Amino acid sequence: MPINELRAIATFIATAELGSLRKAAEAQGLSPQAASQALAQLERHLDVRLFHRTTRVMALTDDGRRFLEEAQPGLASLQRALQNARQSKDDIAGPLRIVGPRTSFQPVVWQLLEEFCARHPGIQPDVQLEDRIGNWVEDRVDVGFRLGASAPDGVVARRLFPLQLVACAAPAYLARHGAPSSWTALGAHRCSVFRNAGTGKISPWRLQAGGEPLEIALAPDICTNDEVVELQAVLSGRCIGQLAGVTAAPYLRSGQLLPLLVGHMPDFASYFIYFGSRTSQPRRARAFIDLAVERLVENPAYLLSSAELREGERRARDIGQRGRT
Repeated sequence: MPINELRAIATFIATAELGSLRKAAEAQGLSPQAASQALAQLERHLDVRLFHRTTRVMALTDDGRRFLEEAQPGLASLQRALQNARQSKDDIAGPLRIVGPRTSFQPVVWQLLEEFCARHPGIQPDVQLEDRIGNWVEDRVDVGFRLGASAPDGVVARRLFPLQLVACAAPAYLARHGAPSSWTALGAHRCSVFRNAGTGKISPWRLQAGGEPLEIALAPDICTNDEVVELQAVLSGRCIGQLAGVTAAPYLRSGQLLPLLVGHMPDFASYFIYFGSRTSQPRRARAFIDLAVERLVENPAYLLSSAELREGERRARDIGQRGRT
């Protein structure tokens, strides 16, 4: 029969400390028979007699005393480590490793972190944002965010909200160049394109027509791997850009940008939050996930309504027509 060394050693030490196998069994929540078997297995495993036994007394042998002196500190250290691990799992304090996409997600994750850290000052966030797709196990991730058509394999995930890719321009651009009448007219306009920081590849514009997805390669007026640079180029009136809704929403709602080609907006990806386990994750990770779900699922701050988009597109056409007359 295989020996449970940890239980056997704990039984031996408790028996030595309490002077009774029965008391040791009670202290460990074992039956006297199980405690006696554990002790006998340990002696056979070591091939050493650890106790002199009489009907009333259990006394350590010389070998037993030496083994106690060497084993006692090690078991105490191990028990402290186990207790600390259990307490850490249930404590909303300590390190919290979060990963996610850099592009378009920085303002979202910061607002979430700001609120979470205000609630739990003992949290030490370690946030890694980059557009490459990493390995959540190798990267030691507590909580991850992913932008894609579906959640990554091998993890528990919750969809947060869809990605809106909005073609938009500043009123100054529309007054000078007009608004594209259809997606086929984009080639005649000055457009920005985004270079994926994770792959180095230029991303095509993603649209749809007749329910079918389109990927359009455009000659760039400006090409960048930084969404802030692209946003500023569009805001300045230099070009038309296709921006993530979470980035563009405040400027579209303020009128600094106006949406274009609303009927051709694609529907191909969403933001997800993911984690490795529902049961064994630290309490701080569970609390962060709960807050993220509460704050982000279908949050209207990050989603433009159909009415907002249609009204903005109408204004864009009006400005474009006036600029051409």
